Amino acid sequence: MSPGKLAIQTYNSIAQLEGIRGQWEDLLAAYPLATTFSTPEWLLPWWRNFGQSQELLVVAAFADASLAGLAALSFTSVRMAGSIPLRVLRLMGDGSHDSDNLDIPVRPGFEDSFAHLLVEVIEKHRSRWDVGYLNSVPPQSTSIDAVRRVLEQRKSVMFEGRTPASAIALPETWEQYLKQLSSKERGKIGLRARRLEKKYAVRIRRCEDEQELDPLLQVLYDLHGKHWQARGLPGTLHVPARRRFYSELAVLLLRRRRLDFWILEADGKVVAAQFGLRHGTTVFSLQEGFDTEYASDSVGYVLRSQVIKELLAQGIRRYDFLGGADESKKRWGADVGHYLNVSFARPWSKGAAYLKTLHHARQGKSWLREHVSASTWELLHNVNVRLKGEGRKPLQGGQPSLGDRTDDPQ
Repeated sequence: MSPGKLAIQTYNSIAQLEGIRGQWEDLLAAYPLATTFSTPEWLLPWWRNFGQSQELLVVAAFADASLAGLAALSFTSVRMAGSIPLRVLRLMGDGSHDSDNLDIPVRPGFEDSFAHLLVEVIEKHRSRWDVGYLNSVPPQSTSIDAVRRVLEQRKSVMFEGRTPASAIALPETWEQYLKQLSSKERGKIGLRARRLEKKYAVRIRRCEDEQELDPLLQVLYDLHGKHWQARGLPGTLHVPARRRFYSELAVLLLRRRRLDFWILEADGKVVAAQFGLRHGTTVFSLQEGFDTEYASDSVGYVLRSQVIKELLAQGIRRYDFLGGADESKKRWGADVGHYLNVSFARPWSKGAAYLKTLHHARQGKSWLREHVSASTWELLHNVNVRLKGEGRKPLQGGQPSLGDRTDDPQ
């Protein structure tokens, strides 16, 4: 298939998208950066559980009757900084803080032509949005880069930001992987596993039975909640919509052998769990939890080490922690990268004024951080966090975040 004239088709419901599911999957197979987060298995259940207050606009391009590009977008109305009403255009999957690696899959060679057509469609719907967001996108995405260039050509007001992300590049063998770690960490892996096995009858396994999914998900929710409650926080898995989403997602992924849901049992009791997504040779670590009563036994740590060992043997070459760059991830040999966040608006528009105001406010925050003392900055930060927790207007705006999904397993 050579780049040529593209035929555009738009879709406004997930029922319509089901009709092109096969072509969608063929497109992802041809797209080098495809991940779970661009698949029907992720996006369709996500919409069923989080899309009620949004309107769908999926822009598809066909070349010789084959799907060459797919941009799944949505419109919603929000109030920024608590009082400013704005109509927002964003990628389907954005807004609930569940999706990373959101992208616009396009067959190689069609990026520029699809980007021009996509921006034209967006412009035709200009009455439906003030501000556009392309959040949590891979910085190496050629299709996103093509869209950015077209927006620049049209003199759009555009700002870019970064959020950290971490992943382990896995070698071919367990021995090679251990050499990537510090001597201290290598020692801990063996020591903690042996100590746990001396104390309990240990069993580590992946969920393979659909009948087990619901009870094991409930265990995951409980374990995750215990860890966060110990910090005085509710965690993220108590939200009913998110639980429904995970339940639907897990079934779809398990049927396609794309679910990596691992548990560790000690004397027959599940005391640690990891919920991951497999796509090709990558596993994304989405959620995890461990029983705080077994914290001194390092059950979460042991589970992670043994899961990585098994994944290596299965040919997995990337273990992706998704967002965040804390020290616990670096200890496992993770390299720190980033996601790209692009915001844009039409020139001389309400959305442009909002983005410019937000940009200047953020610059002021950066100046403060560089020029006030560490103790003063910590005080301001704590007040800001407290205001957000109380649902009041924070000191500085920005998109809220749930933080890292995964716990530090001791």
